Amino acid sequence: MAFKYAIALTGGIATGKSTVASLLALNGMRVIDADSISHKILDDSHAWVEETFGSEYVNNSKVDRTSLGNEIFSNPHAKKTLEDFLHPKIRAEIEKQSVKQDSFKFPYLIDIPLFFENGAYDIKDSVVVYTPSDIQLERFMKRNGYSKEESLKRIASQMPIDEKKEKATWVIDNSKNLKHLQQEVEEFVDLIKEKYL
Repeated sequence: MAFKYAIALTGGIATGKSTVASLLALNGMRVIDADSISHKILDDSHAWVEETFGSEYVNNSKVDRTSLGNEIFSNPHAKKTLEDFLHPKIRAEIEKQSVKQDSFKFPYLIDIPLFFENGAYDIKDSVVVYTPSDIQLERFMKRNGYSKEESLKRIASQMPIDEKKEKATWVIDNSKNLKHLQQEVEEFVDLIKEKYL
């Protein structure tokens, strides 16, 4: 059985989840990254993407994720087609890696962006990377160069960050600077070690 020692790491768009995942790894925690798994599966499935969505979404056997993303966000049917294809494959790979991690009998994190939205993973504990929604919007616009309207639309495709914060076992606050975030991550790692060692 997978996920025995797993903790779901989640957050919202532009709340700093990837930064936290890197900091956790630097602090000796093991992290399974659902995003990099999905990117690899997507690239390996470039022929399917070409066949399903059109050749304009594939360049040199690599999927153009930006243009495919734009299509997915504006077309619910395309989004469902892609998710139905990808999610079982992503889950199978995460489970495989999880079983291996469980054998060490110590907590590890699985970085799952839509953990609460999909409810697809039977993981008891979760940690949310939290940023107040106004800062989230500001960071997302700055990072991706989207208009306010487009940014709000993308953020609204996920559960509101305050709702995720309520559901989480732990919260890592990313509303200030990197130094503060590093401190938050270190405190979280200490908590986990105390609980399990």
